Amino acid sequence: MRMQHLAAAVVLSQSATTRLVARMEEQGLLGRYLCENDRRGIYTEVTEAGLRLLEEARPTHDQALREAMRDAEQLPEFAGLVDALRGRPA
Repeated sequence: MRMQHLAAAVVLSQSATTRLVARMEEQGLLGRYLCENDRRGIYTEVTEAGLRLLEEARPTHDQALREAMRDAEQLPEFAGLVDALRGRPA
């Protein structure tokens, strides 16, 4: 993924994204490389270690998300949003 697209996807500034990617690269979780067609473009790529960590973290993330959705569903101002996120008709 191009760095600018990654910044937009994670809703961080370009500089904050660059710092985050640098830290993750130091930990061996991501790699960066130049675009072959446009040397100004920098891409990021998840490493094998990054994929393993992601899979390890997924159950905890999924449980936290389920709990947050369950709690939000109890609040009238969020119930419709929760339904929409779960694909339920309004």
